[in-house]
Amino acid sequence: MNRLPFEIPGNPATPLFLAPQAGVSEAPFRRLCRGFGADVVLTEFVSAEGIMRANERTAAYLRFDDEERPIGIQIFGAEPATMGDAAALVTDAYAPDFVDINFGCPVKKVVKRNGGSGCLRDPELVHRIVRAVEAATPLPVTVKIRSGFDESTRDPVRFGLICQDAGARMVTLHPRTRAEMYSGRARWHEIAALARALEVPVIGNGDVRSGEDALRMKEQTGCHGIMIARGSHGAPWLFRQSRAALDGRPVPGQPGVRARFEICVAHAHNAIAFEGDPDKAVREFRKHLGWYTKGLRDGRALRQRLFQVHDLDEVRSVLDDYLARVDSPQGVSMADGRPRAATGPGGGARRSASRAGVLV
Repeated sequence: MNRLPFEIPGNPATPLFLAPQAGVSEAPFRRLCRGFGADVVLTEFVSAEGIMRANERTAAYLRFDDEERPIGIQIFGAEPATMGDAAALVTDAYAPDFVDINFGCPVKKVVKRNGGSGCLRDPELVHRIVRAVEAATPLPVTVKIRSGFDESTRDPVRFGLICQDAGARMVTLHPRTRAEMYSGRARWHEIAALARALEVPVIGNGDVRSGEDALRMKEQTGCHGIMIARGSHGAPWLFRQSRAALDGRPVPGQPGVRARFEICVAHAHNAIAFEGDPDKAVREFRKHLGWYTKGLRDGRALRQRLFQVHDLDEVRSVLDDYLARVDSPQGVSMADGRPRAATGPGGGARRSASRAGVLV
């Protein structure tokens, strides 16, 4: 079997996925990452209960354009019947390419309601949820799991087999427990064990922060695809680097400071247009400003200024001021002063942003 349950243009040997991330994987960032080489994207994870209550905020998380396909909608919850109803509703109303079930979120407010990784305390509940969702939609049903809730429940192969038996057609594993949150190192050997044990495709997730990491994960685990999450924060070009490494081509360097800022501003522009409320959009975008400027010389002072901005003009002004004050060539962009490959004086970044559907 081991074939993805949906079609991907170009049929890449090892597809790259943008992970579903609350407050991050909104449409502008999904489109940006697609432009840099993400093959598959997922929405922010959404509550099954919120979907069934027709919550306006939840509905906003479900919006996507056809150009974002293939795209999955990820749902979470602890009631099998409600999860099934929510899957049926998003299938009819939004028609994504697949429906993904979140068994991995470690956040306390989700877990305390037995959602996300909280479900991993009850393997029978995991089975019933997958079964209910699979029965409710004709779309492929996929799951994202952690290795367990804690060390006492750590058994990713068991959970993967349970999901496969219940009807899941793809399993993504982040090989940490809920108790570990994001500490330590992801145990990639657990991805390898799961890939050997399942008949359905296994997607690896965890600690991919460079193109070389993506290649190592593929070689060490035999996974069928790679999902990138935190590594993409402020670095959507990681998908381009990962694709190059997987294809055996030279891995592009990091963008220079000016190119990085142009990508950031284009992302902010689209985030504001998507949100509709400029003040709220800029407040919520501040975390992205922090990520885009991580590792830059005098970055702490720069972030202190950026975290106080209220509109896009202020963002541009602060970034332009930084560029004017930094006495270094564009290609020397990081705090350690080592030369980095630049994409040219803005043109490369603008072309990349345009391919992502970003307005510049």
